[in-house]
Amino acid sequence: MYIDEDSEESSPFVMLTSPTKSWPASYGKKNGMWYASPGNQGWGSKPASRKPSIMEADLGTLSTTSGSIKRSAGRVIRIINNLDHSVQCRVLLNLRTSQPFEEVLEDLGQVLKINGAKKMYTGTGQEVRSFSQLRNEFADVDTFYLATGTALIAGSPIRRSRSRPSVVAAAPILSTEELPKVPLRGTRPRSKSRPRILYAPESEILRPNGEYTMLDIMKEEPTKVTIRGLRRTFYPPVHHAPAENSPPDKKLQLQWVHGYRGIDARRNLWVLPSGELLYYVAAVAVLFDRDEDAQRHYIGHTEDIMCMDVHPSRELVASGQKAGRDRKSQAHVRIWSTESLQTLYVFGMGELDTGVTAVAFSQLNGGSYILAVDSGRESILSVWQWQWGHLLGKVATLQEGLSGAAFHPLDDNLIITHGRGHLAFWHRRKDGFFERTDIVKQPSRSHVTSVQFEPDGDVITADSDGFITIYSVDSDGAYFVRTEFEAHNKGIGCLIMLGEGTLLSGGEKDRKIAAWDSLQNYKKIADTKVGSVLYNRKKHIYTLIDVMPQLPEAAGGVRTIYPQRPGRNDGNIYVGTTRNNILEGSLQRRFTQVVFGHGRQLWGLAAHPEDELYATAGHDKHVALWRKNKLIWTIQTGYECVALAFHPFGTALAAGSTEGHLLVINCDNGAVMLTLRVCGSPLNCVSFNQVGDMIAMGSQNGSIYLFRVSRDGFSYKKVNKIRGSQPLTHLDWSMDGNFVQTVTIDFDLLFWDAKSLSPERSPIAMKDVKWLSNNCTVGFLVAGQWSNRYYSNANTIIATCSRSAAHDMLASGDADGYLRLFRYPCISSRAEFHESKVYSGMLACVRFLCGDHTLITVGGTDASLMVWDIVEE
Repeated sequence: MYIDEDSEESSPFVMLTSPTKSWPASYGKKNGMWYASPGNQGWGSKPASRKPSIMEADLGTLSTTSGSIKRSAGRVIRIINNLDHSVQCRVLLNLRTSQPFEEVLEDLGQVLKINGAKKMYTGTGQEVRSFSQLRNEFADVDTFYLATGTALIAGSPIRRSRSRPSVVAAAPILSTEELPKVPLRGTRPRSKSRPRILYAPESEILRPNGEYTMLDIMKEEPTKVTIRGLRRTFYPPVHHAPAENSPPDKKLQLQWVHGYRGIDARRNLWVLPSGELLYYVAAVAVLFDRDEDAQRHYIGHTEDIMCMDVHPSRELVASGQKAGRDRKSQAHVRIWSTESLQTLYVFGMGELDTGVTAVAFSQLNGGSYILAVDSGRESILSVWQWQWGHLLGKVATLQEGLSGAAFHPLDDNLIITHGRGHLAFWHRRKDGFFERTDIVKQPSRSHVTSVQFEPDGDVITADSDGFITIYSVDSDGAYFVRTEFEAHNKGIGCLIMLGEGTLLSGGEKDRKIAAWDSLQNYKKIADTKVGSVLYNRKKHIYTLIDVMPQLPEAAGGVRTIYPQRPGRNDGNIYVGTTRNNILEGSLQRRFTQVVFGHGRQLWGLAAHPEDELYATAGHDKHVALWRKNKLIWTIQTGYECVALAFHPFGTALAAGSTEGHLLVINCDNGAVMLTLRVCGSPLNCVSFNQVGDMIAMGSQNGSIYLFRVSRDGFSYKKVNKIRGSQPLTHLDWSMDGNFVQTVTIDFDLLFWDAKSLSPERSPIAMKDVKWLSNNCTVGFLVAGQWSNRYYSNANTIIATCSRSAAHDMLASGDADGYLRLFRYPCISSRAEFHESKVYSGMLACVRFLCGDHTLITVGGTDASLMVWDIVEE
């Protein structure tokens, strides 16, 4: 169809989408030409080259062969049949047409199969009377309803002007004399552009065929939320719990942290004088007392901890964090007490750029100096007198891939930095300037991974090629290689010098721990794979055995080593691995697991329906079952699982994989009972209905897959699938098991009819459906967690949420790592909350455990798993 923006006789509108119901059409496109309706009423007669795309219409320009409608001349709206909301259409209106507004309404009514359409209303009941109102007063409204005549038809919007008596609609037709007048709240006169909305009594509202009228919709205003620049409207249910904007009476208290950051961090495991293990996960420093089976946590950081060091007194800790997105999350270093967990000093705010790569205390002067290396482009090395917050000097190393730094134990003015193709000595002069001596020079391909020192001050280094090198100083002060030997196959993860002169080295690739006697020119004492050595005390020999054939591979390579009792020469050590586990043992006995963590990104989480159990699954192909701080079992599957759901009886656990497989696991022993290939796309969300006879799976391809389930939860039969187009991320069943709601990757809320196996087009028809859970992150009852006025970031993206079983709390996690606890329902953007910041990346999933006393969260680049107690404020 041809539309000329300068012609006053151009057609009033163009239909962009077909109505959802079909009837004998009086218009269409044939052989590339548009043909008009009978009598050419409201339709152009000039040919057009093609039908405009919706994208073009959304951009405000409709391309044709001869002209275009600009944003000021036309606009795209959605029109809905007020008698049947499933009949709707998107049209491009030409606001500059000379055709009367009433005739345009009649033409639009023909499109929606309404005979004699004469009225147009907004979703709030305001009547539209002219093109001028569409252009100005209702410029932000994109959805309108068409009604017939002056009779009050069921479902039509209501409007009252100041010059007319109170008029109220009901179904099918009510006499206006029989309806009571509703008093106005004020006496201030209102213009026609600001109409009041009146309501009929509840008893007078009729619902033909179980459908709701516009009166029900208007009892509470729909909530509009802007997500990523697009506005979405959510309709309120007729009955819901009253919303309160005050924060909940309970708050979150961190109780346990599972896992260990070994996948991308070095030198991150210590033993304190109290016997507690010290390590960090996400933004939390963990102090784990194995004897008491308890943890303490330092939570002063707001972003991921990148490095840490213990003061020579072993009573203070320095930890550096990465930079976040706001001023509260700048890169800095915090010094805190291991006894009280109180922050003593903070420095580096505004000085450090993107993060802290390395931090270390000096040794000779009682640890009064501390160094920090910035992870920015220039890798700036700075030295501070931390008690006073004085910056003693800084220098740009201009070294990419710098991974560590340390003070020389015999000279507090000598600093060693190391990294990819880099080993340099820095001597700090009294004027604050540094003199640099490069030991390993470019273009060396080796990565110096660890540095240790002999008692006489010689420097020991390990590299990514598996070599250990010892550097000494000649009489002229020049450094030279004293000894070099191959210790491991490929990379060495760490070095540690024990008190009796024994050097331990751990391999990242070969998973071996080797012992070397530094007093005998580094003669090899023994080596072992983690957990596979036996020591014969009578014959004084080591025998390699395979006591735990799967442990070395599952645990990963060696990341760091630390003696269990520093100062004692009993040979007992802790080992942190590259797959986020901590083991304990020695070269004389087998190694056992102390801390288990998922080795890669962690996405899957499900809460048991009848017990305080929960299951986790991640990209490391492990599925684990937990009871708060105890690991019950863990299995390794052949697939990366990202979605989990317990059967309502608690006997079976369903896991969806990234390759489209459904795994059914026995909760008692972790045995995989069944593996089904559902589709070729990831199954992002999985859920059983309330009775457990049906399971729904939302896929990356946008479709819902439905399977019939046996009573015990171990037998599955495919029912069908409901086709969709957008990737699905979250899923909820209705209480009656008839419907499913999902959230797409673009945060659209979609509804699906599980009985008729079809999408449900009308969100208004679904507004009063009761949902078994509320894992979907968008909707009317959870809208307050979006664009909240108290957020530091106005563009916060909500990644996960969960409703408590008592329907009184809502837990929410966002893409910036914030965990928040709201009251439920959470409707207003003024809703207050309790907040914790312990993750740096996306908080992947959050779930309440049975009883609503505990909350579980997973997510982050280090696959951390955290347990929160819900306590009275």
